[in-house]
Formats: sequence, structure tokens, C-alpha cells
Amino acid sequence: MIGFNRILAALRRQTAVAVLVALSASTAFAQQGKSTVNVDENGVMLRGFDAVSYQVEHKPVKGSASFTATRDGAIYYFASAANRDASKADPAKYAPAYGGYCAMGVAVGKKLDGDPAAFTVANGRLYLNVSEKVRTMWSKDIGGNEAKAVKNWSTVRAHRGLDKM
Repeated sequence: MIGFNRILAALRRQTAVAVLVALSASTAFAQQGKSTVNVDENGVMLRGFDAVSYQVEHKPVKGSASFTATRDGAIYYFASAANRDASKADPAKYAPAYGGYCAMGVAVGKKLDGDPAAFTVANGRLYLNVSEKVRTMWSKDIGGNEAKAVKNWSTVRAHRGLDKM
């Protein structure tokens, strides 16, 4: 039975990587993953979506250049001054995990673009994934995938570009 469980676990890992390969054709940000945070060519995080909206409104809301804050070299846009101020008061609460890169990608050791529309908020953290299908995979075992991602993040973060699949 132990041998069967090992084979099953290996097949699950291979399937996860295969799905990521198939779905990683999303448009990469202009920075091409060279940064520890996933920003566009203007240094904007979350493609301009309001980081606070994910937890307050449970959906991405487009931010405005009128309400900004900078953290870890990334510019965040917010939909309101109240959201900007909430983020400034507790920046770690609202910043996306893994610098806005795909959380499932990090769990399997890859630095992939994160899509602000393919998100999960769990345990007070915002996780992005490369696509909705990958988000579904992430959500099936958030605790297990998070443990893998935490283990891999220091290595993945150091990658100088987005990984090819």
C-alpha cells in the first residue's frame, strides 16, 4: 500500500506540473519576473487592482492612480483613500502572497505570472494563480500547497525571470 501511495503522489505532482505547463501561456508582466514582486513596466502591482478589495469586497476592483502607496518597490493602486489607508496601516495583510506570482507555481518550484482575476483569499492572505484552473487546483489543498510554497519561495524568489514551462 505504501508503494501505491508513493506512485499516486508522484502522479499528482506530475499532473500539477502538466496543468501548469498547459496553462502558463498567460501574458507575463513587462518585468518578466526579474523582481521579487510581480509588477508591470511601470512598477504597478496587481495590474492596477485594489489589493484591499479582495478581502473587503471579495472581488478585484480596479484601483486609481489618485490613490497609491508604495511597498517593496511596487506601486499599489486603490479604489479609495480609505482602502489606501487600510493598506498603509497593515501592508502585510493586503499584499499578495509570493509577491503576486502564481502561488501554485511557487508550490511546484516555478516563478509564474499571477492573474489578479484567478485569486483565493484564505486565512487572511491573498493568493494569485496563473489561471482559474490552476486556482482550482490550489484551492483543493491550500494547506498542503502553502507548505510547499513556503519551502520553495526563497529559491523561486531568486529566479531572475519567469520560468518557462
